[in-house]
Amino acid sequence: MSDNIQLYRVLKGRLPDNNKRRLLLLTGARQTGKTTLAKNKYPNLRYINLDAPENREVVRNMASSFWASDIGPAVLDEAQKEPVIFDKIKFAYDDGALPFSVLLGSSQILLLKKIRESLAGRISIFEIWPLMMSEIFNQNQEPPPFLPLVDDLFSPMNLDEIFGNQPSVLLTDEDALRRKAQNHILRWGGMPALLSLNESERFQWLKDYEYTYLERDIADLARLNDLMPFRKFQRLAALRSGCLLNYSELARDGAVSMDTARRYLEYLSLSYQTWFLPPYHANLTSAVIKTPKIYWLDVGLIRQLTGVREVVSGELYESMVVAELVKWRKTMACDGELSFYRTRSGLEVDVLLESSTGVVGMEIKSRSILASKDTRGLKEIASILGDKWRGGAVIYSGNELKRLDEPCIWAVPSHRLFTANVQRF
Repeated sequence: MSDNIQLYRVLKGRLPDNNKRRLLLLTGARQTGKTTLAKNKYPNLRYINLDAPENREVVRNMASSFWASDIGPAVLDEAQKEPVIFDKIKFAYDDGALPFSVLLGSSQILLLKKIRESLAGRISIFEIWPLMMSEIFNQNQEPPPFLPLVDDLFSPMNLDEIFGNQPSVLLTDEDALRRKAQNHILRWGGMPALLSLNESERFQWLKDYEYTYLERDIADLARLNDLMPFRKFQRLAALRSGCLLNYSELARDGAVSMDTARRYLEYLSLSYQTWFLPPYHANLTSAVIKTPKIYWLDVGLIRQLTGVREVVSGELYESMVVAELVKWRKTMACDGELSFYRTRSGLEVDVLLESSTGVVGMEIKSRSILASKDTRGLKEIASILGDKWRGGAVIYSGNELKRLDEPCIWAVPSHRLFTANVQRF
């Protein structure tokens, strides 16, 4: 493969042009493509990497009054490394001399702290995530002609309108390309650097990333003298991706206190490694479980941390589906909140998407063949929600997109949902 594979990032279309008066923060986990995206979107802006000590020294000693003339509109990478720049950018921007700048960084807690202190109300924040399945499927640097079907889940349409005009099955070539993109996500995750590597190099890259993340992000977030307890803890957390979050169990197995367990989980969330899916806010039937579920947002890192290289378990597949939903919603700033529903009496729906226009229910099954019981939870929730119900989807690993049951419940192959919409004319 090429040593420099660059794919079109959907977020690029949402970033404003640099002919506007704007300040931007582009943040996300390490190695998700912040620098590449910024250079691609703003090729004419000066690029300054503040990871270099000599660059930090220059900007640290520069007078605020000279910032606009000596630095000007620029892409400032690793912005959290030199916090003094936030006040200098504020001065130049408020003075009207600096029309545009882009700040990059992966340390969410430090960046947002400085923004609240210096740039609140002046800066737009954009988050970049590991590659989405649709971006890998697109396979080029130009925007795709059609958005994936998942985008329509966040629209006002019901599921009959979304899926009713789609072919039930695809031609072999069309289907194979979509499955190839899904297989990559399920095997390696979405870190862009992996695309150009062979298999053994990918394993080594993920191993190195685990250590680099620990050494750099955790050093920014906390002062841990001994990283071994945290390393053990993150592996225990990765083993629980797709499960209810149990602080006491994690603390016990990790041999740390409850307070430490909560703090470690906060580090994982702030550095964009994990996502907490909250329980649905309403008690629709009986006593509900109010504990969130924890998901790792990159399957490749789950595999690296847990040592599971080949098997696609139900939890791994569910983590992939939830991560794709989260990445799309966050990237596109879609209307709608994601949650799950589970009661102590056994009623469960893996994901509920609630927006101002209603609720979509989703069950996630790693199987390629579905059973009638797979729609039970969706039907029960639909009967309770009434007019708020937009439809239900059983997301699975099979081939056929079809209507399964009433009311408005569909079987949806995941490799169809998260890749380009199929238009038939």
